[in-house]
Amino acid sequence: MQRRQFLHASALASTLLLVPKFLHALDRPKNQLAARLRDAPGDKARRLIVVQLGGGNDGLNTIIPYRNDLYYKARPTLALREADGLLPLSDELALHPAMRGLKGLFDQGQLAVCNAVGYPNPDRSHFRSMDIWQSGSGSGQTLSTGWLGRYLDTTCQGGAPAYQALEIDDTLSLALKGAQRNGLALKNPGKFHQLTQNRFLSQVSQEQHVAPAGSALDYLYKTMAETASAADYLYDKSKIHQSTATYPNTDFGKNLKTTAELINSGVESRVYYLALSGFDTHVGQHGRQAQLLGQLSDGLAALAADLQQSHEWENTLVLVFSEFGRRVSQNASNGTDHGTANNVLLLSGALRKPGLLNQPASLADLDQGDLRYQLDFRSLYASILTDWLGADDQLVLGPGIEKLAGLV
Repeated sequence: MQRRQFLHASALASTLLLVPKFLHALDRPKNQLAARLRDAPGDKARRLIVVQLGGGNDGLNTIIPYRNDLYYKARPTLALREADGLLPLSDELALHPAMRGLKGLFDQGQLAVCNAVGYPNPDRSHFRSMDIWQSGSGSGQTLSTGWLGRYLDTTCQGGAPAYQALEIDDTLSLALKGAQRNGLALKNPGKFHQLTQNRFLSQVSQEQHVAPAGSALDYLYKTMAETASAADYLYDKSKIHQSTATYPNTDFGKNLKTTAELINSGVESRVYYLALSGFDTHVGQHGRQAQLLGQLSDGLAALAADLQQSHEWENTLVLVFSEFGRRVSQNASNGTDHGTANNVLLLSGALRKPGLLNQPASLADLDQGDLRYQLDFRSLYASILTDWLGADDQLVLGPGIEKLAGLV
């Protein structure tokens, strides 16, 4: 191989398939993985969809304490009122008016709200706090692997393919990076497949190349062969089902539609990861947050309806989080600044505990102007890993994390 070809192929492989080791399963029977995944009622595999709200969504104006005078005192112009069309969840809490789709799911027992979720010694940096949430670490730890990547490391053994976890994006987040296995990032199965049709890559995938075991060249050949195999599989499966559901005509809506099409086509993936960004609302929060929450709500309602139609919604759990909430008091620019604890949403057709799972944080007992967290986000992770994905949460998160019994 010429040096230029090697460098070009190396760059292509690192872009397409971000895995540290080759997964020896190119020609495995397709039903072999399916047998390992059949752990849900009705002999169907359970899957997790994670939706990351980038920028720090303002939880107080998402799940609104509309009967609390302290809320209106802290936000004289930013607070939302009943006259704005709030969507009541209880006598004390209401959804943002833009979230009618999620209100419908709440009324059907398919939405759970976790209030005041966070972690000790919170960090208000976007990058550091997102690393904490994606890695599942404590604030005093720095981990190079993600919680879902370690799930892949510890659970998906025996030649499981790279598409066990898919991020519907061009790059792979820390959350899906393990020490031995990574997820796979792709925006669109057709475009991803097209990228792998590089002439040299096709040649490598089809021919037997001899290279010293463990060498960079050996790793490159094997990685590219797995890339091509995964791309072929996903492209072929994606042609089985084309969704007729109506999703928001946004990037996030299109990514949700791609996710539903892959699920409904029978793709054998346990985890999907998506992001909706733009929530860093320091200035003019009202309009921006309403637009984003509308995209989130309409998109997830469309996803639920789509998967209900194909009888896959009961086997699907959606986790919605943001790296932190916002400060209780509004700032001088009709926005909010970086805060700490926040709400987390869970959606599924099989929730054991729908509705409001705990009380909101007290607005009379703040921590230097911020909400005090009541629920460690790692407890949610531990419950999802154990009770939904059938994994050993201690192998993924370490010991000492208390699970939430009977959540899913």
